[in-house]
Amino acid sequence: MLVLPKGVRHMPGYLSRAVQEALVEDVRQVVQEAPLFVPTMPRTGKEMTVRMTNCGSLGWVTDKEHGYRYQPMHPVTGTPWPPIPDVLLQLWRDVSAYPHPPEACLVNFYSPDAKMGLHQDRDEIDFSAPVVSVSLGDDCLFRVGQSTREGGTKSLRLKSGDVVVLGDEGRLCFHGVDRIYPSTSALLKNGGRINLTLRRVTYPG
Repeated sequence: MLVLPKGVRHMPGYLSRAVQEALVEDVRQVVQEAPLFVPTMPRTGKEMTVRMTNCGSLGWVTDKEHGYRYQPMHPVTGTPWPPIPDVLLQLWRDVSAYPHPPEACLVNFYSPDAKMGLHQDRDEIDFSAPVVSVSLGDDCLFRVGQSTREGGTKSLRLKSGDVVVLGDEGRLCFHGVDRIYPSTSALLKNGGRINLTLRRVTYPG
């Protein structure tokens, strides 16, 4: 049995197929209001392999000029992010063990050749809140390590409907996506994987 780092929880098949399908429609609405864009790395301007957008009062963005940050508006359209869908707010209440709502939901779309290098989610102010991650669509190989790059890593295959929570000691664990397994889900009409990541950014009050 795979033993994950302390504070990292994997809940396979947490969302039913019906909930997944409804959530995909919610995501489509979000993307209509806040179109997907290609984030770029600080300093180098290198494009990431994922396309992304956000919903919530704050959204995570990155570009060559200003780097990683949260802001209340879409970097291309300049309009506020749409609200977080109710089903995700309920999910946060059910699994986060944190009394205040999330402020940001990152929407990352992975094409079959996309990946995400090992990284920490540390652009937030409040690390006492967990990060709650939802997988939709094709399977991926998810890798999670320790709170330092030197720590060993564990890999697990995430499927559509799986939920992962990084909280407590696991809040700052390095994690990433090594590969996508194409055509492993029929949830998304044109294939690919959507990852939804709920985060609290600021201290309550």
